[in-house]
Parts: sequence; structure tokens; C-alpha cells
Amino acid sequence: MKLKHLFALLLCLPALAQAAERNEIPDCYSYAKIDSFRQPGSGRELTVIVDQTIPMPESIQKATWGQINRFVAPGDRVRLYSFSAFLPNQFMQLRFAGELNVPLEGKVRDSVGMSSLRSFDKCVAQQQDFFRKKFGATFVTTLREASEDIPRSEIFHSLRDIGNDLAAQPAQERVILLISDMLENSDFGSFYVNNRIRDLQAQAELKRVEEKQLYADLQGARVYVAGAGLVTKDVKQAYRSGKTMELLEGFWKGYFSGSNASLVAFGTPSLNVDLK
Repeated sequence: MKLKHLFALLLCLPALAQAAERNEIPDCYSYAKIDSFRQPGSGRELTVIVDQTIPMPESIQKATWGQINRFVAPGDRVRLYSFSAFLPNQFMQLRFAGELNVPLEGKVRDSVGMSSLRSFDKCVAQQQDFFRKKFGATFVTTLREASEDIPRSEIFHSLRDIGNDLAAQPAQERVILLISDMLENSDFGSFYVNNRIRDLQAQAELKRVEEKQLYADLQGARVYVAGAGLVTKDVKQAYRSGKTMELLEGFWKGYFSGSNASLVAFGTPSLNVDLK
């Protein structure tokens, strides 16, 4: 099968069943039959997490896609999760997982036969475009499935489950992009009161998180948040004071610190920095 036909076919296929080595990006070493020359990846992994309990404005959707696109480079692994509440068809899901190949260079490149090298180079050249189309389509679908009609938001449980998933996939460097209003509304409790966002007392809330064993292990990730503090049409007081947002950010900074991660940027709601 010709390479362009392979990429085109895979673009049309649904997501593969989850597996330990799930990879929805065609592997160029296997395609060119040069597995013995395989080079290690970059060691970086980007995990994108979409909260489907609140629709994100178009501006945030476009901005986060731009940040993903600028960050991902050859050799990186990328994963996409969605979550909302524990309801039929609304549970946490791994929507995409893939790894880009590193181009061959130096002595290794000189050791590969010309025909195989041409096949490999052609595949690598098309890989990034394939990733943008395949991941981009899944990302857009995931964002557009979000609904305000889901009454609960299980952020803590979802992050804990995702952390367990990440532990099975070692990486040297992890970045998490979390697209969410960051407003828990579950059996743990609600970050709302009287149709407004509560002013959280971080230490008291974090103590409850610890008591209920809701910290995650996010494997040393750097965390970027987009969409924090967005309110739905049901929240009568749409105004969010600077103090309320500072308290919300302070809580999550403590939560991520307790979850083996660090909060780098907290978009309220726009994330105005690039992933690094």
C-alpha cells in the first residue's frame, strides 16, 4: 500500500482499543522496515485533558489548539482524555494516544540503505500533518461534545484515574494541558454556593481531599489550565471577583503540589502563555 493511501485510510478509522502500547500515528520505522535502526523518542509527553461538563468558548478552543500545535515536536508522545461525571457514555476516556518518530541523523542515517531511507524520510515528512489532522479532529469532537446539562463534575476522581494511567507509560518530561472550569461538583462537595462560585479556604479543602484520598499521582507533570472559573447559564452571578479566582488558583496549586505535579499557569479563563 502506498504511504499516502495508508495515512488517508488511518485518518478514516475510529480510535483503536486501548492497549499498553496504543499508537494511532503510523510508525515510520515499521513502514520502512528499519526497526533495527530505531532511535529513542524525545522523552516528552503531552497529556491533554478535556472537561466535558462545560462548553468552552470558541476563542479558548482555538487558542489551546494553537498551543498544542506549537508544542508538539518529533519524538513526542501525545495523549487526549475526556471526563465529566460517572454517567452512561460520560465516563473518563482515553480518546487519542500516539507517538511521533525522530528523524534519522548522523552515522545512523548513513548506515541505512537508500531505498529504505527514502521511505522513512517520506513517512516522517507526512507524520506531523497526519498528527494534526487525526488528533485535531478528535480534539474538536471532544470539545464539542461538552454539555452544560451534565449536573456533576468529577475532577478529582478523573485526575486520580488519569494519573494511574500515566504511571504505566514512563516519560522523562510530562506536560498536562487541562481544559476545565476547575469547579468540582460531586459527592466530595461543590465549589458553588447560592448560585455563585465559593471563596475556597484552601487548607481546609485540601485537608478534606487528603482525608478522602483524592490526591492523584501525576508523575511530576507541569500543569497548564485553560478555562478556570467559567460559569454556565445556570449560575446567576456571572461576575467573578479577583479574590475568588485567586482563592480558586491557590487551592489548585496546593492540590497539584500534593499530586506530584506543579501548576505553571492558571488561565481564568484564557491561558495566555505557551506550553513549555
